[in-house]
Amino acid sequence: MVLADLGRKITSALRSLSNATIINEEVLNAMLKEVCKALLEADVNIKLVKQLRENVKSAIDLEEMASGLNKRKMIQHAVFKELVKLVDPGVKAWTPTKGKQNIIMFVGLQGSGKTTTCSKLAYFYQRKGWKTCLICADTYRAGAFDQLKQNATKARIPFYGSYTEMDPVIIASEGVEKFKNENFEIIIVDTSGRHKQEDSLFEEMLQVANAIQPDNIVYVMDASIGQACEAQAKAFKDKVDVASVIVTKLDGHAKGGGALSAVAATKSPIIFIGTGEHIDDFEPFKTQPFISKLLGMGDIEGLIDKVNELKLDDNEALIEKLKHGQFTLRDMYEQFQNIMKMGPFSQILGMIPGFGTDFMSKGNEQESMARLKKLMTIMDSMNDQELDSTDGAKVFSKQPGRIQRVARGSGVSTRDVQELLTQYTKFAQMVKKMGGIKGLFKGGDMSKNVNPSQLAKLNQQMAKMMDPRVLHHMGGMAGLQSMMRQFQQGAAGNMKGMMGFNNM
Repeated sequence: MVLADLGRKITSALRSLSNATIINEEVLNAMLKEVCKALLEADVNIKLVKQLRENVKSAIDLEEMASGLNKRKMIQHAVFKELVKLVDPGVKAWTPTKGKQNIIMFVGLQGSGKTTTCSKLAYFYQRKGWKTCLICADTYRAGAFDQLKQNATKARIPFYGSYTEMDPVIIASEGVEKFKNENFEIIIVDTSGRHKQEDSLFEEMLQVANAIQPDNIVYVMDASIGQACEAQAKAFKDKVDVASVIVTKLDGHAKGGGALSAVAATKSPIIFIGTGEHIDDFEPFKTQPFISKLLGMGDIEGLIDKVNELKLDDNEALIEKLKHGQFTLRDMYEQFQNIMKMGPFSQILGMIPGFGTDFMSKGNEQESMARLKKLMTIMDSMNDQELDSTDGAKVFSKQPGRIQRVARGSGVSTRDVQELLTQYTKFAQMVKKMGGIKGLFKGGDMSKNVNPSQLAKLNQQMAKMMDPRVLHHMGGMAGLQSMMRQFQQGAAGNMKGMMGFNNM
């Protein structure tokens, strides 16, 4: 995403502190100059940039600072804090209530990605176990209902609309009534896009709002207009009670930073950001984790949330097998399925400390997904005996004809099948070692349950399996161990450890 350019420039400026022999006023000013330049290039309002600079300067008094204090860390913390303030509206965002019918109405200008975003929000909550649906009350734009219908069908989300009824108030009212009777928890209503804030369409928007009485009115905004978002958001807030904002197209525009800070200036909470055209290119917006990811410091809390969505704890049979060091090809297939469910690789990597959101390019991501699908296709050509064998690859080495049969069935070479079996053997060996470690699968603090020397050996085994480039970005063995500790302890929302700039 282009916003990663901003993160890279700010991170580079902060790292310059580590290269300086002495931290003095000159070094501080040079660093702030680079940070401010990066923000201005991202179209952040000059007044906000000036305020950030002044706040950091007032928070850091180098002359009064005690000699024993870590000046670098204090400056980095001050900059982090001000960057968070830049995108924080200081207003708590609306959240839906489970077990209740939550009506969400979408408004915005034409071309902002409103209809696509409706589908993304419905899909997001559907994956979390909510009963969601979509209503198309956009009778102004030709093809609006077709687009929503196509998106909803693809994501298996119930929808409502009409090709004959031209009154959006009637469509919205009927749709809401229908889904209320069917006990849907999240009812999303898409309305006609505004074109330069036309009065007639604003009037229509108010009529729909009065008819359906939404719990939350979401304004969808295109990031490409940068700091102009502020005036646009204020214009909508003056006409209708906008409670939340979703900023779209953050993956393709250099003005994303300006858009986010401009919305925050209106005191409107940003609840989600759109980072691509696919239905899962959509992330909840939380200020601290967002800045943390932007600067390559990760978002362990978000990563744990992704893993929890998979409900891996429910798979007691797999956990029991892992305890005994057993791992079949079918188990590996199921784990590949889980990886695919977690969403785009670049999004997941951005949550791991040491990786920027741009670590994996779109091309690399597509290549990795294609490779994963290829491995799954190979396993689709295996029979039950091969998939469920506890002997793993030995079944194939004893009868080489099996490799040729699987290769023919999946349309790949025998070498591809052998590579899959080699990868599986590495996984199985690690699982076998994990099974021999007492207390590894207990709840609570891993460091208290597991023998430290055994844990160290497991980490070394994991490091050997990893791409050296990936391990380097994690900060070596120390970084891997730190991440595993945070991950196992559940992150508990504690961002302090993640704000240490350990890799700078």
